Amino acid sequence: MTKVGPGQFTGLLRSQPLRALLFAPANHERHALKALASEADAAILDLEDSVATTSKPEARRAAAELLRNRTSQRPLAFVRINSMATEHAYPDLTSVVGAGLDGVLLPKTESAEEVVILSWLLDQMELERDLGRGRIQILPIVETAAGLAAAREIAAASPRVWTLNFGAADFSLDTGMRRSLGNPGLSVAKTQLVLACRLAGAARPIDSARLDLADDEALRAEAHEACELGFQGKACIHPRQLPVVLGAFRPTGADLERARRIVESFARTSSEGGGSLVVGPEFVDQPVVEAARRLLDSDNSDLQSPAPPRPG
Repeated sequence: MTKVGPGQFTGLLRSQPLRALLFAPANHERHALKALASEADAAILDLEDSVATTSKPEARRAAAELLRNRTSQRPLAFVRINSMATEHAYPDLTSVVGAGLDGVLLPKTESAEEVVILSWLLDQMELERDLGRGRIQILPIVETAAGLAAAREIAAASPRVWTLNFGAADFSLDTGMRRSLGNPGLSVAKTQLVLACRLAGAARPIDSARLDLADDEALRAEAHEACELGFQGKACIHPRQLPVVLGAFRPTGADLERARRIVESFARTSSEGGGSLVVGPEFVDQPVVEAARRLLDSDNSDLQSPAPPRPG
């Protein structure tokens, strides 16, 4: 299979859904290769929490080699670097920035300044390595109360910011909230992330991974809740979670049939001069029709609707 060269990934970025993102420690070759060959929308080679401090140099070398040897455009390949507050972030970047890297996950982001600094570093490395400026995306992870308070500014800090990720485990630790399904405090935090992304012109956010691998029903419920709150996808920590998460963020056959009925019925009514109608038991007007169209568009193309234009 031919290796994918510089610039070939650029047109794919932000035109693909991010329904399921699969983490793998970069220094565990078998897990990392499995993630890069999975049905996930993006594989995340981890250099942060899943890698011990003494193993980070080895993990950087392994991630760089995996990215150099990529032979497929799907899934996308991201790397979770260490926090910008650590001494590990810069060597992480210098090791992994290259043609095979699509994006960087920035953990424990608490300010727009961190994103600006990361974006500037990527500018320099892309220029130095002839990659094309702006091709590598940034996905900040909001994991603290300070990060949530600054979420809108973080999402708007750079054109590289694709969307925000929620880190529920660290957020719960920071705030003292109990991480449980339906916890209203966590639901409020997630809603704030959805609004922050919308106001900043970023794509819809990504939900945190569920750490319990044994309970598929709880995973499904958690993913459905995130979808209903306005998230576009969810992180995973094991390949067995992928079918459940992907299924939760894909429209069902019943959803698609309802959307088709609404769009077709509204088209007939509009041609006759009407502006609203009743489809089955449901009153339908323009916002309902637009939502139905977006659902059909996303299913037909398997692509995410573009984020709204960024202000300025």
